[in-house]
Amino acid sequence: MTRPDPTPHFRAAAAAMASPGQPAALFAALEAATAACIGHRLFTIMRHDAAAGCNRRVHSSDPKAYPVSGFKPVNWEHPWTQRVLVEGRAWIGRDAADIAWAYPDHEKIVAMGLGSAMNLPVRWNGRPLGSVNLLHAAGHFTEDDAALGAVFAALAAPALLAPDDDR
Repeated sequence: MTRPDPTPHFRAAAAAMASPGQPAALFAALEAATAACIGHRLFTIMRHDAAAGCNRRVHSSDPKAYPVSGFKPVNWEHPWTQRVLVEGRAWIGRDAADIAWAYPDHEKIVAMGLGSAMNLPVRWNGRPLGSVNLLHAAGHFTEDDAALGAVFAALAAPALLAPDDDR
């Protein structure tokens, strides 16, 4: 599948970083940019909270199904956690079996017609800040998508570094 030139979308996301109304302005720009350049049916951003031992949802393209108040406990023994949070490498789930392996809420995800996922780590100074997550139909994501998505995900770092009370 041919993807569009990401340059104007990078510019739009970077411009959103200077806009008031953070982090919502940046998160909305990243959602739009990844939709245009990679494609997704569900887009979320999770903030890693090491002290609480969980990942908290700070943005969702579908707040009814996946509200911002949601969180997932971190299982440090799971290979997904090792790959995404510890090693800082993207993870692509290509089908329902991969979704079931990685997500405790896999039945809900599959019931929404989502059969693939791509989790893009957001890191700063060697530590995990969270992840940008795209879900779509089975087989949608490629390694090239992960490489491009990693650049978009990196743009979320300032918003995930900012304390919650700054919002």
